[in-house]
Amino acid sequence: MELPAELKGAIDRILDGTPLGDLRRAADALSARYRAEIRDGRLHVADEMAAGAYLATRLPATYAAIRAAFVQASDLLPDFTPRSMLDVGAGPGTAVFAAADCWPTLETAALVEKSPAMRRIGGDLAALAGPHLEWIESDAEASFPPVATADLVTAAYLLDEIAPEAIGPLATHLWKLTGGLLVIVEPGTPAGWRRILTVRKTLIEAGAFITAPCPHQLDCPLIAPDWCHFARRVARSRLHRQAKDADVPWEDEKYIFLAASRAAPRKTAARVLAPPRQSSGLVRLKLCKADGSASERLVSRREGKPFKTARRLDWGDALPAAPDE
Repeated sequence: MELPAELKGAIDRILDGTPLGDLRRAADALSARYRAEIRDGRLHVADEMAAGAYLATRLPATYAAIRAAFVQASDLLPDFTPRSMLDVGAGPGTAVFAAADCWPTLETAALVEKSPAMRRIGGDLAALAGPHLEWIESDAEASFPPVATADLVTAAYLLDEIAPEAIGPLATHLWKLTGGLLVIVEPGTPAGWRRILTVRKTLIEAGAFITAPCPHQLDCPLIAPDWCHFARRVARSRLHRQAKDADVPWEDEKYIFLAASRAAPRKTAARVLAPPRQSSGLVRLKLCKADGSASERLVSRREGKPFKTARRLDWGDALPAAPDE
């Protein structure tokens, strides 16, 4: 996946003239904080250079993960046409760009973000967003100012920055502000999956419909060290490669997400939990099923239509009908 051309061009213009050595050092420091999930009271993006490093190295990957989560949710809620959005921990507005690309009906967005550097860059990019943006200076753990209920509520790559005991209350608060769909995205790590499970339990108890990726409302069938996550391949721009001192023109962003809705979504029979493995006349699928179980399904060429379907499936795809049918 690549960033929209206008957004990519705007990022290149903002970072034009930034010393590459400074950008690399800031990118290394930012990456280290994200990987270590540091909670020391300091902002991950505390100054302009860190914000520039985020634009160059993290925004393309977070955009791709958020956009993929929106696609999976929208496929199961075809009548969902949001006009308003609330994004908590908004950064420079990454989720708004992805939402506007997925749902052209979006008109307004309120963005809660504590970092002044992120808000300034978000202001520079605002003209590209489409919806009218309102910036709110606050963080997720604070009692941020009263905001109106929004059709679409999002929190992406945020939960790893707050105290574990604050995750459930934040999920409850976000759900109260959700008029239609709540989407939460986290890094695709075992720790990110555990945070999503906390959110999932909280939302089910609150009466939400789990829209995606889960095909059921039952307990997650996966047992550690296994965990649920997905991946998106992200095209690296020239600046992206330079900032990371990388030669490969792409990277794989692993992520986990949860989409919960007020309206019942289309039903699915299963979700593909890993890259399908294909060999001569066989496809092996790891599936999370609507009955609350997870297992592998070996589909052979002799089965005809199920085999043709299985060959087209990718990691993260939903099955509208049971593969045995």
